[in-house]
Amino acid sequence: MKFRKKPVVIDATQWFKHGDHPDVYPATTGNTETWYADVVGVKCKDLGMIDTLEGSHYVIPGDWIITGVKGEQYPCKPDIFEMTYERIEE
Repeated sequence: MKFRKKPVVIDATQWFKHGDHPDVYPATTGNTETWYADVVGVKCKDLGMIDTLEGSHYVIPGDWIITGVKGEQYPCKPDIFEMTYERIEE
């Protein structure tokens, strides 16, 4: 079976650094964070975290923070965001 996503208007903010979004907080600097920072090619101090319905998720500069239809928040990589959403006029 195939399905099409229903058209839903969301709010989104692109995150680049700490302070860009009130719900993104600095990641700790443990082994997991250091490893993840190396894998994605950013400095550990530039990693962010955001709490979602599924638990905490990493945020790296350029990620979008989406607020869903029930107020839930989650990060989205820029390439996925571009393929999934288009800007509308407000």
